[in-house]
Amino acid sequence: MRLRVRTVLIFLLTIGLLAFFFRKAHPAEVWAETRRADPALLVYAVIVTGLTYVVRAWRWQSLLAPIGPTRYTVAFETTVIGFAANALIPGRVGEVLRPYLLARREHLNATSAFATVILERFLDLATVLLLFAFFVFTVGRGVISGDPAKLAVVKFGGGVAAASAVAGLIILFALAGHPERLGRAALRVERLLPARLAGVVAAFVETFAQGLAVMRHPARLVTALALSFPMWMSIAAGIWLTSRAFHITFPYTGSFLVMTMLVVGVAAPTPGGVGAFHAAYQFAVTEFFAAPGDRAVGAAIVLHAVSFVPVTLLGLLFMAREGLTFGRARRIAGEGGTDDTGATGAMGATGATGATGAKGARDTIGAAAESDPRLARGPEKGAR
Repeated sequence: MRLRVRTVLIFLLTIGLLAFFFRKAHPAEVWAETRRADPALLVYAVIVTGLTYVVRAWRWQSLLAPIGPTRYTVAFETTVIGFAANALIPGRVGEVLRPYLLARREHLNATSAFATVILERFLDLATVLLLFAFFVFTVGRGVISGDPAKLAVVKFGGGVAAASAVAGLIILFALAGHPERLGRAALRVERLLPARLAGVVAAFVETFAQGLAVMRHPARLVTALALSFPMWMSIAAGIWLTSRAFHITFPYTGSFLVMTMLVVGVAAPTPGGVGAFHAAYQFAVTEFFAAPGDRAVGAAIVLHAVSFVPVTLLGLLFMAREGLTFGRARRIAGEGGTDDTGATGAMGATGATGATGAKGARDTIGAAAESDPRLARGPEKGAR
């Protein structure tokens, strides 16, 4: 019943966002704008967007290294499967699915692998906000149109959010330095919970912190941060090229602003960011770059296709090779038992970020480990 209600709510949210997006659109004009788009630029946009998954898998492999060895092909395939699942199934199930699949294939601890996905989200958030801050604090006059007061609000919000992201990374660094201390602290909940349950919680907390072990390896952390920038700049290039194809003109760095709006927009848990992605892009280019409404609608639809369709098709191919059905994917992800309320935007193919709730992931991966003993191994035992 809970799953059914959640599915209905997501469906209604998607319909509402699409209605908002299309409220002032003229279908004939939108089609005309789409036909005038430059196909060569759209092809380039598809290519640079696809490259983000190549870099993303490389970065994830670096984050996974302290847990155990992984093959790049496995990291890439499970990453693509995860983003395809996010695009097709409500509830961000791909955020649990991809570490589960990778842990099963590489004999690693699934909870620790999931912890690296959360770390990815923090790196993504920090990178996006730093690029956004770079743009808004260096933009020249005349680049952004509209009410200057709106830009002032955006600058203030971007500064606060960037500071918060950096603070969060510092806190993670401090906590990950001593995972065993987190385990001992969790044992104190015995005063409120049965001893057996408290022990389970403590074991999860310590294993989870071990998944953040990369924070104790400065060289690997620097590598992950360094890879985050070209990855997100490639995403920004896809946004910029698609916009240029529709004759919506702004400097390349202006795509950092649009990208940030998209990250915020797709925090809504609709499949593939449908509705939210479109409305966020439309708002960004019309409010800040004076794009005509129908042109913005056409560009948003095509950018969404550029961002989600190729990775989804490739993900379906990998899922078929894996023998993975939608039903099994939902079961692995706990039938939508994840917590999206604390999500920071996760962009499907454009890579954004939302974090799946740790509680839901704990229950989901714990259940998966019971059915697949290979996932119950710790990092040392799981390493080959």
